[in-house]
Amino acid sequence: MKTIRIQDGMEFPAPCVATIGFFDGVHLGHQYLIEHVVAEAKTSGMESTVITFDEHPRKVLQSDYIPQMLCTFDSKLLLLSKTEIDNCAVLHFDKDMQNLSAREFMQKILRDRLNVKKLVIGYDNRFGHNRSEDFEDYVRYGKELGIEVIHNQAFTLNGCKVSSSVVRRYIEGGEIELANQCLGYPYTIAGKVVEGYQEGRKLGYPTANLDTSCLEQLVPSPGVYAVKVSMEQDGEGHEAMMNIGTRPTFGGTEQSLEVHIFNFDENIYGKKIFVSFLHRIREEHKFETVDDLKEQLRQDERLVEQQFDKEKKNYE
Repeated sequence: MKTIRIQDGMEFPAPCVATIGFFDGVHLGHQYLIEHVVAEAKTSGMESTVITFDEHPRKVLQSDYIPQMLCTFDSKLLLLSKTEIDNCAVLHFDKDMQNLSAREFMQKILRDRLNVKKLVIGYDNRFGHNRSEDFEDYVRYGKELGIEVIHNQAFTLNGCKVSSSVVRRYIEGGEIELANQCLGYPYTIAGKVVEGYQEGRKLGYPTANLDTSCLEQLVPSPGVYAVKVSMEQDGEGHEAMMNIGTRPTFGGTEQSLEVHIFNFDENIYGKKIFVSFLHRIREEHKFETVDDLKEQLRQDERLVEQQFDKEKKNYE
């Protein structure tokens, strides 16, 4: 996949079949849409292109808005590169672009700059100022501008239309396995390791604590999870268990993300790690004593290990 950041004056020389969207998470619904674009491009003898944005559009409207995304921008590009799409055109979303009507966007951006000949639109996708127009309007504008507009059907899984909103609902509800089914891969967050309260170390469960102050990804529902952890320069996935919550047994009130990596004793303060969620073990609880918490951690560890053993058997 060729990634092209579209600047003023740049044009795509080759005609293409394209789709447009933010593609947060690049889930199975997105992948289904992209497969349609690729197939249409091959049939038409043109290149296939995904058009996306470098910033969440809402950040342009609200400068203090911190989006709770399913993936980072770099992760999105990596996920898109695993598809068969030829190009990824990255647009800078600003107030000028935000004020374009759908027809203006199709003329000035899609036709004049990106040389789009066919536009495949997701079943629920809308674009243009205030997103006030619909598919029939896009078809009419396309006929006027020489762009064939094609409607893509929704991708359904277990009777549910897969979308970023559906994935977010599953994650917020702690239904991580359902979220992973919709994504087609384990939901993963990235963050920098910072010093924590050291309570886990005292209990025999030292943890790597993620910096929550600059985390733009959606945090799963509070509880204990079976996860795999990898480092920025290390592709190996380390088995681990993660606690998300406010540490109620210690009187905590602020959210913390603490991950205990099994059989691991390296100093990773200040490093970026990736945490992939596989299974939710339990909800967060407040325990009467620290000893009660310690015993629960032992039980959590056994359950997490059992989860990994089951996963290994499934691959045998």
